[in-house]
Amino acid sequence: MTDTLTLTRPDDWHVHLRDGDALQAVVPHTAAQFARAIVMPNLRPPVTTAVQAVAYRERILAAVPQGVSFTPLMTLYLTDNLPADEILRAKDVGVVALKLYPAGATTNSDAGVTDVRKTYATLEAMQRAGMPLLVHGEVTAPEIDLFDREAVFIDTQLIPLRKDFPELKIVFEHITTREAAQYVAEADRFTGATITAHHLLYNRNAIFTGGIRPHYYCLPVLKREVHRLALVQAATSGSDRFFLGTDSAPHPTHLKEHASSCAGCYTALSAMELYAQAFDAAGAQDKLEGFASFFGADFYGLPRNTGTVNLRRENLTLPESVAFGDATLKPLCAGETLPWRMV
Repeated sequence: MTDTLTLTRPDDWHVHLRDGDALQAVVPHTAAQFARAIVMPNLRPPVTTAVQAVAYRERILAAVPQGVSFTPLMTLYLTDNLPADEILRAKDVGVVALKLYPAGATTNSDAGVTDVRKTYATLEAMQRAGMPLLVHGEVTAPEIDLFDREAVFIDTQLIPLRKDFPELKIVFEHITTREAAQYVAEADRFTGATITAHHLLYNRNAIFTGGIRPHYYCLPVLKREVHRLALVQAATSGSDRFFLGTDSAPHPTHLKEHASSCAGCYTALSAMELYAQAFDAAGAQDKLEGFASFFGADFYGLPRNTGTVNLRRENLTLPESVAFGDATLKPLCAGETLPWRMV
């Protein structure tokens, strides 16, 4: 074990940057930690065309601090009626993937897919173009227990989808269960998964210890300890099927600390410090670079980054909040001291 880690500059393969003043507040945090990030398209209205994706990319780039090298990788929001011919237009302007949100699954998902069979023409075009599908893997039927939604999604949605599109690249986003980790580990080279730092570090007790703690509430929700341990094993296994995706999701403090709290953990401010903590606790420091810096780029067929970042075992006390437009934003672990610091 070492007190200093030097890694090839990492990437975030799943982040929410919002728009407007909120975007201006959070882009610098992600750009300080990562060379590239796949940006989720669930704005209001959602990003569903190549033209919209290009315009959104320009707004993100305008928010990157001067002198910082950062590349946003754009996605489109898959809907029931997104036309198949939009795929080639999107690819031509550098869009790297489409995101499937089951309708009603999470923040700004009301325009999501109601029946995946309605998207088959578009998925066929994506398979031909080699464009990955990023999946929020939860069913939304009200009779399914919240903690079972991911496992049920695998059986009822993902396995049939994979049979119909065997060469469509699929990223199972922010997996949270032992079942998802096992499914991806046993899948072929066309399937990968992202794992968040908060799902590696915390189980569902974190939401309820000492009262309701809304800043630990996210979707998919934190699960039992047996699932957290399965995610740690997957992330630290050295398998190139698993890679870093923060799912960092900013919401203003007053809406997180609300009777109907928004779902999402804001981790972009200290993402690599949190991942270093998780890998260090698992005795797997040597596996962090592949997970953070190599496997995602390889899956997407993009070059690995050059340059390095350094992490040091040194206390880092996070602020209680940061500016977020006219409001404030509380990072996960606000006011707490983390054991690692990016230097």
